[in-house]
Amino acid sequence: MQRRNLPLFGALLLVLCSANLASAATGAGYAAAIGMGLSVLGIGIGLGLIGNAAMSGIARQPEQAGTIQSAMILVAALVEGAGILSLILCLATLFMGA
Repeated sequence: MQRRNLPLFGALLLVLCSANLASAATGAGYAAAIGMGLSVLGIGIGLGLIGNAAMSGIARQPEQAGTIQSAMILVAALVEGAGILSLILCLATLFMGA
């Protein structure tokens, strides 16, 4: 893990641990933690596949690099948006205890 990600990871771990104690009776803390982990894993895999496909497309057709890059950025933004929405829903589950 890179050093610049350690404070973010520590803050996320602190939030999960404090909220998990509050909602341990309902099990919402564990569900939210698993949901957040799967969301982050899905985002990482999705962005990796998008980047891989874009780079292989640019390698095959260098003259279309601008078109491929703009399409890649658009799709990556949509993947990030869906991932952020799922993280927000997991945090809502965590703190609302639903």
